[in-house]
Amino acid sequence: MKFDKNILTLYAVTDRTHLNGRSLAESVEQAIQGGVTCVQLREKNISFAEYVSIAKNIREVCTDYGVPLIINDDYRVALESGADGVHVGAEDMSVAYIRSHVGDNFIIGATAKTIEQAQQAQADGADYLGVGAVFPSPTKKNAIRITPEILREICRSVEIPVVAIGGINAENVHLIKDCGQAGIAVVSALFGQRDIIKSAELLRKKS
Repeated sequence: MKFDKNILTLYAVTDRTHLNGRSLAESVEQAIQGGVTCVQLREKNISFAEYVSIAKNIREVCTDYGVPLIINDDYRVALESGADGVHVGAEDMSVAYIRSHVGDNFIIGATAKTIEQAQQAQADGADYLGVGAVFPSPTKKNAIRITPEILREICRSVEIPVVAIGGINAENVHLIKDCGQAGIAVVSALFGQRDIIKSAELLRKKS
């Protein structure tokens, strides 16, 4: 899938601890029905084969709705499952290495917490940046906080689009509305809610 910054408008990051009895596929489908524009599958401490299996299942849902699927951390899982791209943190495999092993239409996102990291990721071939945590995050309690001012500075320092992440919900998203990001990424504000569709609709309305 050719990258377009509009896919970052409402970016959902999965978390299977917040499914409230629903399947992951069902939760992802409801999120998309509510307005999610991109899905990142994030899994930890599972085998490569299991990661690929889950990714293929979620890819089918995303494909049905024309929404890109991004895999967290492992570009090999993305390639094996037919996903659209990968998102890597500063401690993961380098953007430059991944870019040299994938096609031009393979989407690469990179986490950046400083202007230097943002500019390096851009130079290495990243398509977009994930910047946060912009608020205290229930899924990453020790995450480094990024103030609205830093978020704004990072957005201004690069030409590639930025998605803000970390503790964002319908009640606080207005606090970063004018920082220059292309979209917001959410976890519990979607998958931790009883009504995922309505939660997504509200986030789209307020962001």
